[in-house]
Amino acid sequence: MIVTLIVLCEVGFWVLLAAGLALRYVARKPRLGAAVLLCEPLLEVVLLVVTAVDLKNGAEPGLRHGLAAVYIGFTVGLGHSTVTWVDARVAHRFAGGPPPPKPPKYGRARAAHEWRIAARWCVSAVTAIVLLQAAAWYVGGDGDTGSLRMWQQKMLLVIGINLLIAGSYTVFPKREPEVRTGAGP
Repeated sequence: MIVTLIVLCEVGFWVLLAAGLALRYVARKPRLGAAVLLCEPLLEVVLLVVTAVDLKNGAEPGLRHGLAAVYIGFTVGLGHSTVTWVDARVAHRFAGGPPPPKPPKYGRARAAHEWRIAARWCVSAVTAIVLLQAAAWYVGGDGDTGSLRMWQQKMLLVIGINLLIAGSYTVFPKREPEVRTGAGP
């Protein structure tokens, strides 16, 4: 049941996003569109409550409970930026808005951009780790929390990879290509 709910929450996220943007830009009802977009966090609250109730009713913590925590974490860390990214593109395409800004390609600006992305992923992973730890404490020492610990390790790996990528742009910044002037051979 939890896995089905996770799938439904993911589908619901995109349906609410499409409906909210359609209301904002096609129906020209920006306030109603914003209200629909603000309903998206309710999906995660429902998933969190159902997962907690499932554990409370004696379900053995498993892969599905860890996946629910990870999904909620990623929505917390990346949901807003995803909505903003899609909103900018829809506004440009359908409402005459300005073209969305492109990320910087070179130097410190690119490194700063990569650190912002890494920060979002780290917030996602830390949120998931905290939820997984809360689930482990909720189950107590009697239950098998191995699957929850496995998800925590994966989230630490996500943090490490993102810090490594952002760090590589800081230590080895991509340089702007030199413009050659003058006549060729």
